[in-house]
Amino acid sequence: MSDRNQRYDVVVVGGGAAGLSGALALSRARRSVLVIDAGSPRNAPAGHVHNYLGREGTPPAELLAIGREEATGYGAEIAEGNVVSAEKVSDGFRVVREDGSAVHARRLLVTTGIVDELPAVEGLAERWGKEVLHCPYCHGWEVRDQAIGILAVSPMALHHALLWRQWSDDVVLFRHDRPDFGDEEYERLAARGISVVDGEVAALEVADGRVTGVRLAAGALIPRAVLVVQPRFTARSAVLESLGLRPTEMEAGGHVVGTYIAADPAGATEVPGVWVAGNVANLMEQVVGAAAAGLKAASMINMDLVTDDTRRAVDARRTPFSAEAERQVAERVLGDRRHGLQETR
Repeated sequence: MSDRNQRYDVVVVGGGAAGLSGALALSRARRSVLVIDAGSPRNAPAGHVHNYLGREGTPPAELLAIGREEATGYGAEIAEGNVVSAEKVSDGFRVVREDGSAVHARRLLVTTGIVDELPAVEGLAERWGKEVLHCPYCHGWEVRDQAIGILAVSPMALHHALLWRQWSDDVVLFRHDRPDFGDEEYERLAARGISVVDGEVAALEVADGRVTGVRLAAGALIPRAVLVVQPRFTARSAVLESLGLRPTEMEAGGHVVGTYIAADPAGATEVPGVWVAGNVANLMEQVVGAAAAGLKAASMINMDLVTDDTRRAVDARRTPFSAEAERQVAERVLGDRRHGLQETR
């Protein structure tokens, strides 16, 4: 198809929980919707989705398959591919894919998520989402009562150690390359029975496909079954940056933990007609929250389109008769029955 023919009320960039939730709501609102999905969900390494009421324990790929089926059941279209840029045009946006093809959208919903940038420790990336974790609410129950290690890579390490202590009484905090703790911090750790190991962490030890320990640069091996790390959460913002939006840094304890795209509570950005939802706008959002954010953004997008449709209708009503106006009215009212296009019986 040519760019001119591929026109949608809304193009959703990103087909995760936020994007599919938005597409579902917009399709049910009788909007034409295209979801363009790169096929690289952040939670792909995880075995199951948790804290999603009604879908507890569902594998991530299965949840997405269910979401796709529901959205397409109401008329949404799904396309595989990467969106590399978008540009504002007179009546919406031109969305360009990696293969050079483009589609037109009256509005954009961007749900591209974030990338987890992990510390440079040997073996860590390979076990990410399995025994290397970061969110206790996502995985704490599954590793309860196991030997848990906390890798200190930010000022939030003490907080993480105390938090994960809720799920196990065998927690070790690896100070790694962080400054030493103060007396009050050591007292809090001791009161909760959390040990501190000094020295830089060099690698994870793995046997039979599972983490068995943490090896220090000095050579010591500390048995552990789980290692908790704090990634840097970096927004996948290339499409949004092509529209002039810039990522905002998020700090915790004076430390930059990631970047996100700023938006209002409903997901509207500073660029009119562009909404965001999910982790690209909220680094701490879990799957169920991302889905809720997609729904909220979709309802606001539909209302914005209703306002635009009404304005256009008023303008058309005030416009003197013309052949073009008659064609548009006939197309809207008669559809494929106009001028004998429908087969007669």
